[in-house]
Amino acid sequence: GLFFFSVAFWGDIALDEDDLRMFHIDRTIDLTHPMNSSHESASGPRTQTGKTAAGQTGKAVKAVKSGNTVTSTRYGKTGNAWSVVVKNRVPRAATSRAERIWPGGVIPYIIGGNFTGSQRAMFKQAMRHWEKLTCVTFIEKTEEESYIVFTYRPCGCCSYVGRRGNGPQAISIGKNCDKFGIVVHELGHVIGFWHEHTRPDRDDHVTIIRDNIQPGQEYNFLKMEPGEVNSLGEAYDFDSIMHYARNTFSRGMFLDTILPSRDENGIRPAIGQRTRLSKGDITQARKLYRCPACGETLQESTGNFSSPGYPNGYPSYTHCVWRVSVTPGEKIVLNFTTMDLYKSSLCWYDYIEVRDGYWRKAPLLGRFCGDQGPEGLVSSESRMWIEFRSSSNWVGKGFTAVYEAICGGEILRDQGQIQSPNYPDDYRPSKECVWRITVAEGYNVGLSFQAFEIERHDSCSYDYLEVRDGPAESSPLIGRFCGNDKPEDVRSTSHTLWMKFVSDGTVNKAGFAANFFKEEDECSKPDNGGCEQRCVNTLGSFKCACDPGYELALDKKSCEAACGGLLSKLNGTISSPGWPKEYPPNKNCVWQVVAPTQYRISMQFEPFELEGNEVCKYDFVEVRSGLSSDSKLHGKYCGTEVPQVITSQYNNMRIEFKSDNTVAKKGFKGHFFSDKDECSKDNGGCQHDCINTVGSYVCQCRHGFILHENKHDCKEAECKHKVHSPSGTLNSPNWPDKYPSRKECTWDINTTPGHRVRLVRYTHTWIQIRLVRYTHTWTQSETDTHTPGYRVRLVRYTHTWTQS
Repeated sequence: GLFFFSVAFWGDIALDEDDLRMFHIDRTIDLTHPMNSSHESASGPRTQTGKTAAGQTGKAVKAVKSGNTVTSTRYGKTGNAWSVVVKNRVPRAATSRAERIWPGGVIPYIIGGNFTGSQRAMFKQAMRHWEKLTCVTFIEKTEEESYIVFTYRPCGCCSYVGRRGNGPQAISIGKNCDKFGIVVHELGHVIGFWHEHTRPDRDDHVTIIRDNIQPGQEYNFLKMEPGEVNSLGEAYDFDSIMHYARNTFSRGMFLDTILPSRDENGIRPAIGQRTRLSKGDITQARKLYRCPACGETLQESTGNFSSPGYPNGYPSYTHCVWRVSVTPGEKIVLNFTTMDLYKSSLCWYDYIEVRDGYWRKAPLLGRFCGDQGPEGLVSSESRMWIEFRSSSNWVGKGFTAVYEAICGGEILRDQGQIQSPNYPDDYRPSKECVWRITVAEGYNVGLSFQAFEIERHDSCSYDYLEVRDGPAESSPLIGRFCGNDKPEDVRSTSHTLWMKFVSDGTVNKAGFAANFFKEEDECSKPDNGGCEQRCVNTLGSFKCACDPGYELALDKKSCEAACGGLLSKLNGTISSPGWPKEYPPNKNCVWQVVAPTQYRISMQFEPFELEGNEVCKYDFVEVRSGLSSDSKLHGKYCGTEVPQVITSQYNNMRIEFKSDNTVAKKGFKGHFFSDKDECSKDNGGCQHDCINTVGSYVCQCRHGFILHENKHDCKEAECKHKVHSPSGTLNSPNWPDKYPSRKECTWDINTTPGHRVRLVRYTHTWIQIRLVRYTHTWTQSETDTHTPGYRVRLVRYTHTWTQS
């Protein structure tokens, strides 16, 4: 898994040991579990959630200025304190550590699997916002060692400042943080920026009102000492997206914690916007990454650019870079409409370089000078790098160029991404894009959708994506897709796949994003994918599995004996893993008990102690009739109450035990035994009812009948009854079936003197009797009464009764 290896948090900034080398820790407490904190919105009040919209999570800090250091005391939940002294060194508002700068301004990324399609699109919009206005570039990770991962960690919204190096680093986008401006803010930390209000000159521009700060959140308003922060020559930026709002971590909605100073017109500027990068943010980022003085990032589907001063001549010693970035799945066609540069051997002095990719190390498409521009240049993917340098004093007009993004085309790669035109923004009307994907021979093409939103229609007649199994429009149709539901993963049967996207002239949606890759069935190899027992092929990969009674070892390929398994004995015992000690976490055990036909299985638990209550949300035992996970459920059990004996409906039973990763208990031990169900065949030979018992069975007769001497048949019984109980029920013979004709029944009900009998009608065919004191009469179709009891003679069964 991916973790923050942080020692502490400062607001939404994760600090590792390198960050804290400036701190001298007098007494250490557990800093790995940040204290719950307030939720910081862009400009509104906070609620106590333990997560942060701009990532304010951590332990409280109280700052005391003393000379050239700041002593900070942080308090944990128990009140334990530790003291840190900030040494006089030189960190920056933009990080001063060279190793924290992303080389070439290129930041590889991965978006974790738990985010929705709309969240993924918004993350990409936030990254494109930084790309558009600076020279930073975000690329999907391929082979890079250091990269960021959009994920959701316990800190809520938080990130390291700059490049951490040596593997992945998380940018956590927690609950209520998945807003465009907040993601732009967190990406600002990734790029290398601290909060604006930590600058040493902040007291000249804002006032911190400490009495209004929530207790325990004072540390979020610490200020760096002079020499520790260098704002790269830029003035204090009230408008920065890295600035707190006026009421961040406030005790009340209308109480300011940061009060900006009034300007020359007596107006307090707004702070804490989470809408877009400010001019100061853009300037600082361009300085931090040493962006060329001219050039820009072009993201539209068509555009043009020209050398500085065109057509009046470009200055000497000019350096410009244009980055064209369109939607993955599109290609860029670049044409120079005019060119007038100083011509030299090998274009040594003034030249234009065009590269097929996102940066200066991408493959070179050509180096040009003089007055003859190249024919149209076409990129292989969705990015192109154009660099212009001049080092001569010769004055030429310069150049102009136009580009156009074209969707579709031949794709000869083993992996990549395809998106609808203009994704993550709405696709354009009246588009038709056809892609033909070809991977290496001997493989299949796998296609996995990350996001999908195309205008919905029952037959996908308006906008749609069509996928075919082969190289042409005549290849077998895999599916035509539209609407908001992501299609299932696709696997071709050959090494080619054909795709077509069509939009009409009206409704436009966000479109789709999909990854393609070469796919092989690793499980078909002679070594079974390296799996000891079972190999399960998945799209883009495979996994090993084990037979019942075994589980994967740590190497994820070999199998070892485990809990659960297939049991075919008539009697036996099962127990939780580790019994009688506590069961381990994250266990999933399935016992499948199978008995001969006409047998039933009973399970009797003895000791039983699992985590949980009546909800059984964490650890539990499930018992089902049948062998599958959707068989009839008898019960889901947890806690300490021992379940009753459970008997299956059929000749098999499934018992499943699951434990989570937290609390462990002693577990359980259970005995199962199988018993032949004689009643399941020909009703056991019984004329009426057959009752199965352990090891045997008995026949029973319905009301009005008694068991024959042969213990199987039933015969009519006399219909005379003597009743002495204080309450009960009367049933007609053969109830609930029809009573026989020519039948006369009597019930002699003897009661305690001073009571009477009341017949209460609940249905038209049965009577309940109870005794009521101090009343003397009741009415029926015909009665005989005598003292001390009553004699009830039912001559004719009626459907109504009168109770007194």
